[in-house]
Amino acid sequence: MARSDYGYFTPIVTRWADCDAYGHVNNAQYYSYFDSALTTMLIDRGVLRSTDWDSIGLCIESQCQFHASLEFPATLDVAVRIGKLGGKSIRYELAIFEQGAEQPSATGYFVHVFVDPATRRPVELTPGQREAVADLVTG
Repeated sequence: MARSDYGYFTPIVTRWADCDAYGHVNNAQYYSYFDSALTTMLIDRGVLRSTDWDSIGLCIESQCQFHASLEFPATLDVAVRIGKLGGKSIRYELAIFEQGAEQPSATGYFVHVFVDPATRRPVELTPGQREAVADLVTG
């Protein structure tokens, strides 16, 4: 994976509190960076917190692969793309790049199934939801 494989980026600055006893960013923190970038993208694009849509996305699967350690202080670019845009689900693929780096320090994904907020039963993505992220779908 390279930086050019992704279409949406969120800058995140590491904090001293993110680090473990060895001075590296703790593994669990990578998921926090992924979640922050993904949620920012979804809010920016109106997929979350929109009064027009009657569904919510629930994470049913996630994964992270570590390629290089991160430390404090660093500015990161957390990237998002869509690996699969299904009828009722979206697979978001993410990568964490140190600012200026072409290769990621970590890659991962989240799968969200969209459900009715009251019944928690899966529902079809709306045309508006699909359009909001269509430019991020990988070939």
